[in-house]
Amino acid sequence: MTVAHPAPPVEAADLDAALDAVRDAGLRVTAPRRLLLESLWEASEPLTAERLNELSGAGGDVASVYRNLETFERAGLVRHFHLGHGPGLYARITLGPREYLVCDACGEHRAVEPSQLAGVRRLIRSEFGYEASFTHFPIAGLCPRCARRATS
Repeated sequence: MTVAHPAPPVEAADLDAALDAVRDAGLRVTAPRRLLLESLWEASEPLTAERLNELSGAGGDVASVYRNLETFERAGLVRHFHLGHGPGLYARITLGPREYLVCDACGEHRAVEPSQLAGVRRLIRSEFGYEASFTHFPIAGLCPRCARRATS
């Protein structure tokens, strides 16, 4: 299981700010890292490392992409999460805090604001004492369409 690397988020509104943040973290901005960051900042949705490797055009191996994504996560620029049984998805922090719902039947996923799940967190806290977070793993169940199919 991959583990999220909690780091204080770095608000890099654009690619230049992201490159500055990499340098500020004491890291080199190599050509593959720059191409990967360009792909992340152009993406409007979270992507797999494999897809980011394709989009970046760096032609590198996926293992290097994973290492760079982990480096970016530790620097506070990127976060990853999992939807169901598939590979991790990566998104830049500037897409904002999101938590996810995923359908076990069709795989549809929906990003929601963390505040929308505050009631669920309160219930888990009162029943079990846990402070729940759904940023790394989603809440799984059936979407409205699949739930209707299951009951009919």
